[in-house]
Amino acid sequence: MSHAQRFFIALLPPQAIRDYVDDIKHHFAVHYGSYQAQKSPPHITLQPPFEWASDQPHLEQGLREFAQVAPVPVTLEGFSAFPPRVIYIDVVKTPELLTLQKQLMDYSEARFGIVDRASKNRPFAPHMTVAFRDLTEQNFSAAWQEFRDRSLHFEFMANELTLLVHNGQRWTIAAEFPLIKPF
Repeated sequence: MSHAQRFFIALLPPQAIRDYVDDIKHHFAVHYGSYQAQKSPPHITLQPPFEWASDQPHLEQGLREFAQVAPVPVTLEGFSAFPPRVIYIDVVKTPELLTLQKQLMDYSEARFGIVDRASKNRPFAPHMTVAFRDLTEQNFSAAWQEFRDRSLHFEFMANELTLLVHNGQRWTIAAEFPLIKPF
């Protein structure tokens, strides 16, 4: 039994959108002193961070089996916030996205015993964080003035599930699982 590692499961946008969102995160770091969001690639969390002490291949095999589902259309629309610390790109709550997240949470619990208590007690709020935790309340106010009415619109097909692992410094991609609907 190895030491526990921290993982989470997410949808990542295509590289061009990642680059765009990384530029926004960089803007927050430079202008508002908020660096934390740069410690992970732009993503939509489906399964929040969890500790996993068993072998990673077991986790990956289970996710590969889960990924026998259809790709999900994703729409990013404007900016929103969880005051007083978090600013994010809003993700449209489509039935497909809500269904995928619920199926993954149920599967993670049944297959791996992974339960995120907080998520069970509140509705799924898909989002793509651009600033959080180290954003001061004062900087939050200034940044929110700048971003709340800024338009942003992207649509993409999320065609893989991504397992991210924390390496002690930042979140990195551990494995990707193509979403493939069996015929």
